[in-house]
Amino acid sequence: MTSSLVRGRPRGVTSHISVRVAHALLGSAAGLVWLVLPGMTTPAEVPVAPTSDVPVASAAAAGGAQDDTSTADLAVPLLAVSAAAVLGGYGWLRRTRRARTRTTPGGAPVPPPAPPVAELDAQVRAALVEADDCVRTSGEELEFAGEPLGPAAEPFAAALRAARSELAAAFRMRQRYDDGVPEEATARRHALAGMTGRCQEAGRRLDAAAAGFVRARALERDPGEAVKGAEARFRGLTARTAAAVAALADLARRYPPSATTPVTGFPEQAQDRLVFATARLNLARQAADLGDLPRAARQLRAAEGAVAQADVLVTAVERLGADLTAAAGLVPAALTGAEAELAALRNAADAPPGTGPAAGDTGARLRQADRVLAAVREDMTGGPYDPLDALRRIVRAVAVLGAGRAGVLSAAALLCARGVTRAAAAFVATHRGAVGAEARTRLAEAERLLAARPAEPLAAEALARRARELAAQDVRQYGRPRAIAAGEASWAEGAVLAGILLGGEPDGGPPAAFGGPRTRTRWARPVRRDE
Repeated sequence: MTSSLVRGRPRGVTSHISVRVAHALLGSAAGLVWLVLPGMTTPAEVPVAPTSDVPVASAAAAGGAQDDTSTADLAVPLLAVSAAAVLGGYGWLRRTRRARTRTTPGGAPVPPPAPPVAELDAQVRAALVEADDCVRTSGEELEFAGEPLGPAAEPFAAALRAARSELAAAFRMRQRYDDGVPEEATARRHALAGMTGRCQEAGRRLDAAAAGFVRARALERDPGEAVKGAEARFRGLTARTAAAVAALADLARRYPPSATTPVTGFPEQAQDRLVFATARLNLARQAADLGDLPRAARQLRAAEGAVAQADVLVTAVERLGADLTAAAGLVPAALTGAEAELAALRNAADAPPGTGPAAGDTGARLRQADRVLAAVREDMTGGPYDPLDALRRIVRAVAVLGAGRAGVLSAAALLCARGVTRAAAAFVATHRGAVGAEARTRLAEAERLLAARPAEPLAAEALARRARELAAQDVRQYGRPRAIAAGEASWAEGAVLAGILLGGEPDGGPPAAFGGPRTRTRWARPVRRDE
């Protein structure tokens, strides 16, 4: 039976090489035989006494006999050396050919060397950002389409849920990877490959649903109703934004700056998004009146993205006001609960040996917790204070002692963690054109820990704070979007930074749309300069 190694090599090439080498071998052997055959086949004559008195002839005859003998003696070694050289050349040719055309037993070429880990890591970061952008954009557009489509929107909602699940798994794997799990080099490579696969599956789910979503929404056939819906939502947000500006100013009067820092600048950014939405809605109306429905749909989608982000920003301000009010009402109860926890711990520490916790530095921690609670009480009576920060200090003071896992202190910890995480999520969502994978990963892990049963609010809050810091750093380093031509309106730059527009064109490029990596850019096309 012919081996798979032979089957995997082109037969014509192999036989051609073999024939040429065989011819070379036979030719060399024939030449050597022709050279030495006379000396090998002529018998050596028995020397006889010379009968002539001519010494020259005898000398010549003796010399001839010696030449024949030398040639015969060298024939076999020369033949062996030549044969070895020819066979060595044949072997070298076979090895060279095998190295060039080597195949596995299945006939598949040997895979190229694995790329460096740093290259794989960069690919995974890019895949996480792209998948997260696709999921966020798809969710925003589905919000606008959900009510008009009614039950027909369910297949697209199911695709979005599946994509979110894949993305969440990828972010979880990334967080573990950043934490050093797994440790072994090969396993870490496999983890990177798994993240890439999850991101690709999330995008595939959305790409598969995109065509049906486009047909169901039918913006390019009749964008009129969708324009009306976006305008109605725009008008409602205009009123809410004005209220958010006033509310944030009121919060700044009632609380210290630290209380409003998480949403500083949000009302102004919401106003910028609404200015952008106004311009794009007007362009959509004009294009629809002229019968240019594809252009109208493109401008409408950009306006919807801006309206959705303005909603995120205004909602963050509204929630902060509600959280501060709730925290102010919870601080007295949290103080009482913390003091009760400390009293119980102090009694346990004073118990006879063997019945209470190990001594260690428990006494020092108890004293430090007492000082924290006293400082909070002083802040409450000394003037405006930050109630969320007060709750945070109370919770942390008892957490280092292993207390505060239930009751009012647990509720306080959740309130603080949710507020910080929501503010970080709003920042990432409205600046996602610049935010990288690390900030998104920390935010995803914070949201996972808050949704866990039981929740882990302290760890979640720390991760959310880190996510906000990293995202702000990314935005500072981003600079001006290169897609915007010199002299273009600043709101177009903000739309690219926000991920509403994808860049690549003088006006900021096409709007992002429902779908995965292959379909979310479907509005990309050459546009007129006046767009």
